[in-house]
Amino acid sequence: MDEQVEETQAASSTEETDAVTSPARVIRIGAMVRALLDEVRQATLDERSRERLAEIYEQALRALSEVVSPDLAAELRSFSLPFEEGTVPSEAELRIAQAQLLGWLEGLFQGIQATLFAQRMASSAQLEQLRGRSLPQGTQNQGPGAYL
Repeated sequence: MDEQVEETQAASSTEETDAVTSPARVIRIGAMVRALLDEVRQATLDERSRERLAEIYEQALRALSEVVSPDLAAELRSFSLPFEEGTVPSEAELRIAQAQLLGWLEGLFQGIQATLFAQRMASSAQLEQLRGRSLPQGTQNQGPGAYL
């Protein structure tokens, strides 16, 4: 039983450091990045469109950093591909950067799902423990009482 309490406490501390304050915003950004990546794969981009796509990429990184914990924001910054100031990234650089961001987001979604599953399992275990501790259910009309 103490082991389960420790696991629940460890899960809580992980949740505090790996928190997402706005899951809906993360999902919207992920959908946008996926759509942009699909577009980049299908189209040839001129210099102006590559500049705009680099701006959108940087904006997505900033928006994600605002809705995740400091630990996740630091992780995101460490994996994101910085573009050189004053130069326009190539199509290949943009594809790689967006694919990398999309991969990070998919990993984040899987982590959220795993956390939710672990929480559900811990709740189920606690519920079973509470049920096991409850008083036995009374017997139903088994005839006259001892006093009659």
